[in-house]
Amino acid sequence: MKIVDIRATTVAVPLEAPLRHSNGAHWGRFVRTIVEVEADNGLIGLGEMGGGGESAEAAFGALLPYLKDHDPFQLEALRFKIANPTASLYNNRTQLLAAIEFACLDLIGQHLGVPVHDLLGGRVRDRVPFASYLFFRYAAEGHPEIRTPDQLVEHTAALKAAHGFTVHKLKGGVFPPDHELECYRALAEAFPGDRLRYDPNAVLSVAEGLRFGKAIEHLDNDYLEDPVWGLEGLRIVREQVRVPLATNTVVVNFEQLASNVLRRGADVILLDTTFWGGIRPCVKAAGVCETFQLGVAVHSSGELGIQLATMLHLGAVLPNLTYSADAHYHQLRDDVIEGGKMAYSEGAISVPSGPGLGVRLDKERVARYAELYREQGGYPYDRDPGRPGWYATVPNERFADPERDIAP
Repeated sequence: MKIVDIRATTVAVPLEAPLRHSNGAHWGRFVRTIVEVEADNGLIGLGEMGGGGESAEAAFGALLPYLKDHDPFQLEALRFKIANPTASLYNNRTQLLAAIEFACLDLIGQHLGVPVHDLLGGRVRDRVPFASYLFFRYAAEGHPEIRTPDQLVEHTAALKAAHGFTVHKLKGGVFPPDHELECYRALAEAFPGDRLRYDPNAVLSVAEGLRFGKAIEHLDNDYLEDPVWGLEGLRIVREQVRVPLATNTVVVNFEQLASNVLRRGADVILLDTTFWGGIRPCVKAAGVCETFQLGVAVHSSGELGIQLATMLHLGAVLPNLTYSADAHYHQLRDDVIEGGKMAYSEGAISVPSGPGLGVRLDKERVARYAELYREQGGYPYDRDPGRPGWYATVPNERFADPERDIAP
């Protein structure tokens, strides 16, 4: 089997509402580049990549000379062809490699008639549990704003009723820490017995990170995720706060993982199939974590159904996945795969069992959302449409005002 072509299509799939985060916002849609890698036997493997609200079509098109006539089974050779570590100092292609790896694994699975999780060692679970992913957000048609503790609790209750979530993750760093602490405590009070997570995307100062961490020690926390920036900052907080610390920002490769093993700053590593360069590196990293008794979880970087499938196959094969996975998925209004959005049941999604990734493109949906991208274009992920001229610093002191902030 040889690769003969690669096609990339950028789509914009609507979210329920614009989602705010510590560095900016998702502006009411996810912009994702869908990749189709065609083999000489007629099979097509699927990949997907984000890009901070921008298209990556041109970057994938430029990879065709690297990929033409490449055997999809040769995954280690693929890694060095696309993301040689020395060459990547000048042209970092880790996320491009991830999308191509997804497609190659999809091709291999289809060719052999087996699901990707069988290629990765076989599944140890049939369903992957997920946390609700809670955002402060602007209002949009049919979906109210989320800014206050009461609004957040009402939204969480609706998600719990619809999808069965029993773990709740609050994406913070938008409003002052005291306001977000009030929101977090409101969740704990409203959903006794459920587990909680807080993630301000590393914008708190060390002093604020310590203060917030100590204030939630008595709650049912899974972990405190990236309260401050960097392994050294995490290490300072970890030494003084009795809540496990997690990261998806400063342990995203094996050098950083080794540093964290030698001088631990994070207790839980959130593995992202895009950030790490594919599903297989995440499986390798999970093995290291198992050896050194680090927890692992599956991270979400804003997925449609193709990347969600990679997260499900990863979650299926990790014996040491003791935490619910993250997903933005329930924030979407639609998807580009056949059958539309995958369904949650009791807070979990079933692992695809079909050959390869187990998902196929819905051509009509792809065309519709490619046209929406052409109409609306991209957006800057690191800007907030409701705060013109604002940008985040690390640590941040210019938080949004929960009393005066208005929608764009």
